[in-house]
Amino acid sequence: MNFQERKREILNAIYNAGSLSVFELADILNASAATIRRDLHEISEEGLLVRTHGGAMKPENTVLTSFTGKATVNNTQKESIAVKAAETVNDGDTLFLDCGSTVFLMCRYLKQKQNLRVITNSLPILAELIDTASIQINLIGGELDKTRKAIHGEKAVQHIDGYHAHKAFIGVDGISAENGLTAHSEHESSITTAFIRNAGQVVLLCDSTKIGKDSYIKFAQLSEISYLITDQDISKDYEKKLLKGGLKKIITA
Repeated sequence: MNFQERKREILNAIYNAGSLSVFELADILNASAATIRRDLHEISEEGLLVRTHGGAMKPENTVLTSFTGKATVNNTQKESIAVKAAETVNDGDTLFLDCGSTVFLMCRYLKQKQNLRVITNSLPILAELIDTASIQINLIGGELDKTRKAIHGEKAVQHIDGYHAHKAFIGVDGISAENGLTAHSEHESSITTAFIRNAGQVVLLCDSTKIGKDSYIKFAQLSEISYLITDQDISKDYEKKLLKGGLKKIITA
């Protein structure tokens, strides 16, 4: 089991139990106590858990706690995508960041940039970046979706329409050559559509499990996306299909 796999198991176990000792985690993961201690140190550096004497506990920040569970699904692929996405950001950029879990993972790498302005509807992104001096945050106003921990609604769309960003980084529930980008809800699709029309470049972050899948609401055509960043498990045949369907560029991480 590699670090990313252990990380996912450790987070799931601690978030379910509240807190666990090093030896309890070692039994659960069938790993040595030394390995678990090293893993806990690295995970705590990311702010995803809190070290205790002899173990770790889930963070008290409820904005991040339930969201992190989603962020750890397909984490190895999402982490690679997030790294590649952050590499496309230049110092001084203004960014739209949506409330997707892969977009959230970009944040730790954005902290290394200088003089960024981030416009977002995501409370986890706000919590992650709020203490970073080099990043100015513009939090979108509107109605709070407590489940998604994000701001939605008509007021939020009006807020977005008052700004322009160099790049928009967005997630998606499904993308296909036939139906373009799709989402589960009108709330999320309306926010993403507003980001798309107000950004110079639109970057879609999407792991390969969502490619070739359709969700409930069609909200954007493939031609509206500047490029897709995905993992290396994307089918070569379907990659060609997407490009033929209007997608300009695909980057694999």
